[in-house]
Amino acid sequence: MGEKRKENALVISQEVLADGIFSMWIRTKAAVSAKPGQFISMYTDDGGKLLPRPISICEINKEEEKLRVVYRVTGKNTGTEQFSRLRGGDTIPLIGPLGNGFPVEKAKGRRAFLIGGGIGVPPILELAKQIECEKKQIVAGYRDMHTFLKEEFEENGEVYISTEDGSAGVKGNVLDAVREHALEADIIYACGPTPMLRAIKAYAEEKNIVCYVSLEERMACGIGACLGCVCKTSKKDAHSNVHNSRICKDGPVFPAAEVEL
Repeated sequence: MGEKRKENALVISQEVLADGIFSMWIRTKAAVSAKPGQFISMYTDDGGKLLPRPISICEINKEEEKLRVVYRVTGKNTGTEQFSRLRGGDTIPLIGPLGNGFPVEKAKGRRAFLIGGGIGVPPILELAKQIECEKKQIVAGYRDMHTFLKEEFEENGEVYISTEDGSAGVKGNVLDAVREHALEADIIYACGPTPMLRAIKAYAEEKNIVCYVSLEERMACGIGACLGCVCKTSKKDAHSNVHNSRICKDGPVFPAAEVEL
């Protein structure tokens, strides 16, 4: 792998998909080796914010060396708010691709659930584009009627939507959508907030389904040095000999059975 180098990447374009949700295309060498489920760490030009922001990769175009990121602005004067001001022609310092990504090869010949919730929805798109399986069932959970990326999902599999307020799809969460449509799978890939992943892990255990989860905890450094993103696992960490893994370095994707949620 070698040490990832920081590069000044070119912003190709940026648009607003929904309230507070932005989509940015970036020209970067990171696209050449990127895999679904990996992320890039993007830096602001604000000297007061030294740590980069980890942003999951939404789409990959290796040939044209470009990546798409879809992210939520988390408040005024935040790193993400500064990213949202960028326009085509601007540059952004970044490092990537980082993390381990989804094991797409394990879906061969199986019926798969590709589940995303909230800002865990974007990384599911590239996964849906690359995965080869017997049946591809994309389940996306949103807060409200702003079902960003829905059209792109529909081009890449069977799509089922849930919304917290019932304004689109099934009212409730992603598992409510699974039950409502009586969906079945042999393998699950999921990305989203911890309560959602906890419920999916329990569902997978109950049904005896192989399950991989991408943990959305706040990753600060992105390279495993700061230990700010540790999670409890069933495996012992080789460095510290405790049951911990660094989400950014050892993850963000883990077999659900291995992590405590």
